[in-house]
Amino acid sequence: MLRTFGFVIVIAVLAFGAVWFAESPGEVSLEWQGWRVDTSFAILFAAVAVIAIIVAFVYRMWMFLRSAPGRMSASRREARRRRGYLALTRGMVAVAAGDAGEAKKQVRRADGLLSDPPITMLLSAQASQLAGDEAAAGKFFSAMLTRPETEFLGIRGLLTHALKGNNRKKARELAERAFRLQPKSDWVASNLLDLQVRGSAWADARDTLERSVKNKLVDANDAKHRLTVLDYLLGLEALGDGNEGEALKILKKACDREPGFIPAVVCMAGHLVDRSRAGRAATLIERAWSHNPHPDLVAVYCRARGADDPLEKVKVCERLAKSNPDHPESHLTIAAAALEAKLWGEARRHLENAVGVDASARVCRLMAELEESEHANAQAAREWLVRASKADPDPAWVCGDCGNAVSEWTALCANCDTFAGFSWITPPHVVRLLEGAKEAAQALSGPDGAPDTNQTAES
Repeated sequence: MLRTFGFVIVIAVLAFGAVWFAESPGEVSLEWQGWRVDTSFAILFAAVAVIAIIVAFVYRMWMFLRSAPGRMSASRREARRRRGYLALTRGMVAVAAGDAGEAKKQVRRADGLLSDPPITMLLSAQASQLAGDEAAAGKFFSAMLTRPETEFLGIRGLLTHALKGNNRKKARELAERAFRLQPKSDWVASNLLDLQVRGSAWADARDTLERSVKNKLVDANDAKHRLTVLDYLLGLEALGDGNEGEALKILKKACDREPGFIPAVVCMAGHLVDRSRAGRAATLIERAWSHNPHPDLVAVYCRARGADDPLEKVKVCERLAKSNPDHPESHLTIAAAALEAKLWGEARRHLENAVGVDASARVCRLMAELEESEHANAQAAREWLVRASKADPDPAWVCGDCGNAVSEWTALCANCDTFAGFSWITPPHVVRLLEGAKEAAQALSGPDGAPDTNQTAES
């Protein structure tokens, strides 16, 4: 609608101009070099307009002819660039498909068509890796380090190569450089942290983890336990350097963040007792017992409370158990102390509270000791020992990733290298798992031992 309205206005203006020129033709006289021209203004205006159009047309033709070589050259460059990127795309597809020969062929073609080495360097390196030529791949990745736009890609390639070759020192240097360039890269941060903890660089690892939390690469709650472990390890490092005061400050941070982390509590409480601060050590252990009762806390607590003889140990253990009275470990701790003090009734009462339906191996062993010590009942003791062999195993430090169970806590799992993955839990019992499998097989079998087809179909 607007375009039609504009067209009508233009026509109206032109019509008005034509009428005006017709009604007011005027006269124009020109004299030049002895020539005289007499005409009307309208004819002169039309002649000037025609001449202007011819000049404009000639100028455009001249400009077109003048720019033709440049346009042809640009067109050839564009076609070359399109073919180069097509070769680059085909090379990437070949790498993804695992076709080393096709990948190298397309890399050479792309490299010849594209006059931009950074674009083809990465593909060249990947094609070399695919062909098994790690030396050539390393050269390409190293060349990428000299350009800011490809530096991170080069570092990542060299880092991957170093990790495959188990060159941890080189890998750590590259990971630190990559982390400076891309601190918000989850892949870089996780690899750097892993390399730092494997190299026992606890302070650097703690800094990396804190920055990862700040950059929202790791959830703060997920990082809490690892920070506690790192503080504990830093405390041990300070103790090794003879800086006990600084060590206790660091260990306090670990215990405050996670009161139930037993290694830090035991270490700090032991050093507090050695520095004649037994009351604070006892309070620390009682708080830990309320979160996570553990046998290693008992000996340090007895030291802190000054319990030397067996009867005093019973009283001290009863006091400790008040922090978590219903936990099985509280009953077992009192029972073990009562057995040592030959308080048979007290020991039996707490063991019976801890037995339950599925008594642990430790409960069964203590019951066997009680039967042997109190009544010299070897038969009953043997029955409890047999039951202990089939019972759930004692709690242990179990890796959450691979299930590896150890008696002493360590920062790294020796089986899978997981950091801070151990928890104090009851490990799975092989005998019980086998019995469960037998029961399941019997449930799926008929009376004659053959598979029950109806039950199998229902399941």
